[in-house]
Amino acid sequence: MTTTQALRPATVTLAAGADALAVLVFAAVGRSAHAEVVDAFGLLTTAAPFLLGLVVGWLVGRAWRAPLRLPVGVAVWVGTVVVGLGVRAAFTHRLPLTFVLVAAVSLALFLLGWRAIAQLVARSGPSAS
Repeated sequence: MTTTQALRPATVTLAAGADALAVLVFAAVGRSAHAEVVDAFGLLTTAAPFLLGLVVGWLVGRAWRAPLRLPVGVAVWVGTVVVGLGVRAAFTHRLPLTFVLVAAVSLALFLLGWRAIAQLVARSGPSAS
């Protein structure tokens, strides 16, 4: 997308929703993997630090300007991971290295993965002849 193209509000809304869904899936998979109940309260409690980080990542990366671009996704991912892990550590008073690695890799796959797929779909769409 060039800077002269207008970004549709629906694109921004869908991108924000996809990111929020990615964080919720991350939290649900994590709770399930540790045999914790995956109910609304537990899911939101687990996801809250990372959702806060997601908002920070969107603000710092100004994701609303080009939410589908991979470099923007990297900014969103970094914000989600750094703030999410920081808030989680502040409340739990521990941060195992294995959790840091799993969270960082999982969130990278979820937050960057859908953007990579969107880029591929956009490139394979109807071309101008």
